Amino acid sequence: MNPAYKKYLDTAYQKQLENKKFLEKLKKQRISNLDQTINRLNDEAFEEIDCMQCANCCKTTGPLLLNKDIDRLAKAFKTKPSLFVDQYLKIDEDKDYVFKQMPCVFLGDDHYCKVYENRPNACREYPHTQQRDQLQKLKITFNNTLICPAVAKIVEELKKTVDK
Repeated sequence: MNPAYKKYLDTAYQKQLENKKFLEKLKKQRISNLDQTINRLNDEAFEEIDCMQCANCCKTTGPLLLNKDIDRLAKAFKTKPSLFVDQYLKIDEDKDYVFKQMPCVFLGDDHYCKVYENRPNACREYPHTQQRDQLQKLKITFNNTLICPAVAKIVEELKKTVDK
């Protein structure tokens, strides 16, 4: 992993308690422009951070697959959804479909996704910092600070912005 990206993750690990408290406090404050602020910080973070140099999410975190994701992937593989499930998926403790193994079986050595055009919706939306309703996503944002260097950077910048 790029050393700068690793530094963001290391900082997030060191500041877990601080970050958790900050995001919990932020949730209570109900800041009116939170979506716009996080979306802007997302754009700025991804100007610096290139997912193709990282792919930590694909290496460590399996997405939840919905039936429409399974159908789309099965169609791309020209197979039945049940056969796709049998080959690639398992049911987790929450009774959701997830990949049997990590890193993702579709992640290439070059960090390219072999099913990018047909990837699960959870992968399309990751790390969720470019969406609306950020107030409802602060718990997952906290979790993602430990996985995604961009989210770690976003939270550090958000602390500076909100504390002004």
